[in-house]
Amino acid sequence: MIARGTVTVPGDKSITHRALVLAALTEGGCELRGPLRARDTQATASCLRALGIHVGPLGRVVRIPGGGLRPFQAPSGALNCRNSGTTARILMGLLAAHPFRSTLTGDRSLRRRPMARVAEPLAAMGARITTTDGRLPATIEGGALRPLDYTSPVASAQVKTALLLAGLSGGARVSVVEPVASRDHTERLLRLVEAPLTVEGTRVTLEPVSALPPFSGDVPGDFSSAAYLLAAGLLAERGELTVRGVGVNPTRTGFLDAVARMGATLELTERWLSLGEPGATLVARPARLGALEVRADDVPRMVDEIPLLACLAARAEGTSVFRGVGELRVKESDRLALVAQNLEAIGARAWCENDTLWVEGGEQPLTGRIETAGDHRLAMAFAVLNVVPSARIEIDDMDCVAVSYPGFVADLLEVVHDT
Repeated sequence: MIARGTVTVPGDKSITHRALVLAALTEGGCELRGPLRARDTQATASCLRALGIHVGPLGRVVRIPGGGLRPFQAPSGALNCRNSGTTARILMGLLAAHPFRSTLTGDRSLRRRPMARVAEPLAAMGARITTTDGRLPATIEGGALRPLDYTSPVASAQVKTALLLAGLSGGARVSVVEPVASRDHTERLLRLVEAPLTVEGTRVTLEPVSALPPFSGDVPGDFSSAAYLLAAGLLAERGELTVRGVGVNPTRTGFLDAVARMGATLELTERWLSLGEPGATLVARPARLGALEVRADDVPRMVDEIPLLACLAARAEGTSVFRGVGELRVKESDRLALVAQNLEAIGARAWCENDTLWVEGGEQPLTGRIETAGDHRLAMAFAVLNVVPSARIEIDDMDCVAVSYPGFVADLLEVVHDT
């Protein structure tokens, strides 16, 4: 297979969620160019509309007239977050500061994901939140909030964001300490609107404000989406593959470090800055890969790319080990178990135990059927392995990629060709 061509990936999912929500809290109109238009971000936009925010269509440009720090109106029914954990957790934080009763729900997959990690610190701030055994549906009765100094047991950008935005909307000082720093998109957006934010190591503190100014800018391309195409370039027999306009926030780019440790080099050129986020063009060329060791403190910077790295490890020389990846068990699926099961199903050797995954590399033919459980990350990761010569991998549900990257299949076919 030859990797050849240039592609631009859609806007960053994490940034789109956060920018839409923060824009609603400003005084004045905001404009986002190139937001992600996918199922997850549509869920956030839909919920905001149900709360009285006039969010325009998620097209090339989306406009959001801000309504101040507490802009929401009581919804007429339950807010459906669909498959988006980011939507549910961020909105739980903001709704905690609004003086009305609301309910968050989602699809079957989202309803199995943990929400107590957000509900419990919000309750400590004074919100009344009732979950379903720590999961959705959850009912929030918001109102006046108390200051919070919270040490999080997990490194989670969603938990951190929910608590910071609760404090922002509720006029309460919030300080969050994480065991390892998680992605910092929220902090960068807060600095963009000149919020009184301080960061000291893994502690982030936000002081109360009376108002936020509007903002505008281009949403960088999603690094996680770009990673699948770049991995295809590494696995190809020859050629060069270029992905333009990609966000390269250092809290997101652990994949770059991982493939470098495997012996590959991804070239970064044409650097720029937008919405406080660094971006670049990335170039991938075929590489001979060696085994990889991932440590627990590596995981927050590459958590979405672990399934993809595991697939690359199946074609590397030696046995790779991924430690401290238990968080994958509470994503859209039990990703950890499914990665191991699916690699075995196509002829590779992999196994997991507790929060550790091992993958034995080799050059054996890869043939079989992948069960995704509707998880977009698994579908895209295993689709990339079809770049390997003689691979015949069938994936049970490619439609699920619309959660984050609706045009993935078309873009992959555009830049990877038969020899």
